[in-house]
Amino acid sequence: MPVRRRSAIALAASVATATALGATALATTASAAEVPLTGYELTWGIKQSYRTYVTGFAQGTFTPADGATQAADNGPFTFTEGTGSYDSTAHTLGLAFKGSLKIESKLHGFELTLADVRFDSADAEITADVTKDGTTTDDVPLAKVTVTQAMTDMATTLTKEAADVFGSASYEGAAGDPLTVVQKTKTSESPSPSDSTSATTSPSPSPSPSPSQSTTPSPSASTSASPSASESATAGDIVDGELGWGVKESFRTYVVGSVANGKITASDGATQATGNGPFTFTGATGAYDTDADTLAASFEGAVNFKGHETNGTYALDLTLSDLRATLDGGTGELTADVTSLGETSRDVVLADLKAGSADLAAKDDVITVDDVSAILTAAGAKAFSGYYEEGTELDPVDLSVALSADAELPSGDGESGTSAGSATADASGTTAGGATGSTTGGLSGTLASTGSNTPAPMLGAAAAATVAAGAGVVFAVRRRRAAE
Repeated sequence: MPVRRRSAIALAASVATATALGATALATTASAAEVPLTGYELTWGIKQSYRTYVTGFAQGTFTPADGATQAADNGPFTFTEGTGSYDSTAHTLGLAFKGSLKIESKLHGFELTLADVRFDSADAEITADVTKDGTTTDDVPLAKVTVTQAMTDMATTLTKEAADVFGSASYEGAAGDPLTVVQKTKTSESPSPSDSTSATTSPSPSPSPSPSQSTTPSPSASTSASPSASESATAGDIVDGELGWGVKESFRTYVVGSVANGKITASDGATQATGNGPFTFTGATGAYDTDADTLAASFEGAVNFKGHETNGTYALDLTLSDLRATLDGGTGELTADVTSLGETSRDVVLADLKAGSADLAAKDDVITVDDVSAILTAAGAKAFSGYYEEGTELDPVDLSVALSADAELPSGDGESGTSAGSATADASGTTAGGATGSTTGGLSGTLASTGSNTPAPMLGAAAAATVAAGAGVVFAVRRRRAAE
């Protein structure tokens, strides 16, 4: 039986139990649809690569204020004192949060502020008031949200409006950072839609569930289920799975941009997200041991990067295939077969991996490990012909593997590429299968002027390539070698 993809989980299973909270307070108002909520916090990092760009390449800053905070090491942002209401009829909630976030780069000439951040489960989106170029626009939809029962680590997909706000056309449809909404201060007037503890001790004032509702277990019911219903075998073979990785966003931008004027092709089971986004490698095989916290998975698919074409010959022609990820106690390696200008090196250790936790846990026969940091190794730097230095931070890795044939892999992050076996993004702005590529390396709006203060003609072609890549990748050298 093929592995099925899980559809988005509705919030109804969680909020159906919310009316059972605070029986004394709610029993007299069971007929009321709106239940007030207070004391919530929203944590969202927008997009990790965007934060890295702002504080790195743009030499900019993030300044949270008015109750908002940022996690250490350029981490995500938290907005506090969320208030709103829960609709016990529609099983939806809406919350508004205190705090503002100023994003500024004098080097690249942009300044914007986000305020009045809101989360609406009915519309499944995050909105904010955005002040940019001295003009404030209210309730700008920044991301669509895959709403889950627990409301933690919810997948987000950036909108077209977010791409305009943050200045990168490639952000439209791209995966944002995960979103978490939790209640930090609980009162009898503010029941938590996801609070299953109180739900088990208080009678529900709601009518008896319909047959369709009764098939969806409440959070409290899931905690009392027998272990055999959710526990997986502790060790065995991997049946299927996916690996999401973008190699390095600035590299993708460089390849399809105006300097390399090239193209990116995903094939043999790999796909690329729209807007010159990251790649998904499929068909995982391998082995796991959750007791030992070890995992080794190989993935199908290949990605080819071509650029700097002269008379049909490319000075840049790099293919990554046969990707393999290993984890042991939270650390591991990412390897691949690397073919550069027709020469292949097998099992090159491209990156050292480090997960957020040392523990590997299976849920419903699926192990998922997201946002695994990937740091370029010496061998990886050599694979890129020395144009990236050892220790360079690559795009994070997302990993999800199925442990049984009927396990349901997560539905994804909204960035899936075309359904065909291959897709090509190039400088013409198109992706095979109808997806849209990036015609300018993914820069528009605010960031379109990132090189406006750089005297590119004075720097020469090689230096201009460095600026475009944002990482010191000067493939113009390769062109001269090819010509020789």
